[in-house]
Amino acid sequence: MWESICLTLVATAGNNIGKVLQKKGTVILPPLSFKLKVIRTYAVNKFWVIGFLMDISGALLMLRALSLAPVSVIQPVSGCGLAILSIFSHFYLQEVMNIVDWMGITLAGIGTIGVGAGGEEQESSAVSILQLPWLAFVVMIVFVLLNGWRRIYKRQRREQELIEYEVVEEIIYGLESGILFGMASVISKMGFVFVEQGFSKMLIPLCISISICCSGTGFYYQTHGLKHGRAIVISTCAAVASIVTGVLAGMLALGEQLPSAPVARLSLLLGWLFIMMGVILLVSSTRLMRHIPWPLRNLIPSGVDRNFNLRRSGSLRVKDPSPSAVIPAATLHHLISTPAKEKA
Repeated sequence: MWESICLTLVATAGNNIGKVLQKKGTVILPPLSFKLKVIRTYAVNKFWVIGFLMDISGALLMLRALSLAPVSVIQPVSGCGLAILSIFSHFYLQEVMNIVDWMGITLAGIGTIGVGAGGEEQESSAVSILQLPWLAFVVMIVFVLLNGWRRIYKRQRREQELIEYEVVEEIIYGLESGILFGMASVISKMGFVFVEQGFSKMLIPLCISISICCSGTGFYYQTHGLKHGRAIVISTCAAVASIVTGVLAGMLALGEQLPSAPVARLSLLLGWLFIMMGVILLVSSTRLMRHIPWPLRNLIPSGVDRNFNLRRSGSLRVKDPSPSAVIPAATLHHLISTPAKEKA
C-alpha cells in the first residue's frame, strides 16, 4: 500500500511540476503545430522537453499505482499534487508562502499518512463487466441534471443581461469536470481489475482510452467554466468532486471496502477529510488571507507578492487532461513577464 501511495505522490508531482516547466518553456516558443520547424523548436527547448517527460512519466506512474491499490486510496492522495507544487514553487521559484498555504500542505501530508495507515487492510471484491455500462448510465443522468440546472441559470443570466457567471454555474462547471476526472481514474482501475479476474488484456487499453476521453471532456468543462467564472470556486469544486467521485465509484462500482478494524477505518476517513481540507485551503489561501485582521496579518508572512500577482493575473490554465489541470496563477505568473510589465 505504501508503495502505491509513494508512486502516486511521485506521479502527481511529475504531472504538476511538468506542467509548470512546459509553461516556462512555451513562453519563448511559437504556438504548437505539426510543422517540422515548430516541432524541432519545441524538441530543443530544455524546459519544455523536461516538463513533457515529467508529465508523461507521471501519467505512467499513476497507471502503475492504480494497478496496485484501490482507486479510493489513489484518487484522494493524488489531490496532494497541489501541495507538492506549492512546495516546489516556494523553493525553486522563490514564491512567498502564506500561513494558510502551509496549513493546507500540512493537512494534505497528514491526510496522506492517514490514508496509507488505514488503507493497509482494504480488499477488493469481484467486479462484473456489466457494471461499466451502469456506471456510464449513472454519470450520464447526473450530467443531464447538472446541465439542465446550469441552463436554467444561464437563461436567467441572459434575460438579466449579465456577463459574469452565477456562483451556481461556477459550482456546476467545477462539479462536472471533477466528476469526469474522478471517473477517469475509476475506469482505468477497472481495466486492471477485469484482467485480474481473467478477462482479456485488451480491456486495459480500452479502459485507458475511455479514461482519456473522460479526462479530455473534464478539461473542456473546466476550461469553459474558467473562461468567465472564478478559478477559486471552479478549482475547489473540481478537486473535491474528483476525490469524492473516486472514493464513491471505487466502493460502489469496484467493490472496494472500508477496513474492518475501527482504528484503520477512522484513519482512512480522517485521511480523506484532511486531504480535502488541505486542497481547499491551498486553492483558497489568497482569499482567506484577505479576511485575516490586519494586526495579525502583519505578524504572519502573508505572501504579499503572491497575492498581488493573483489579483492582477487571475487564473492561467494549461491544456492537459489530468485532474490537476489548473495550476495556481502565482506559479505561472512568476514564469511569465508580460511585455507591458517589462516596458513599465
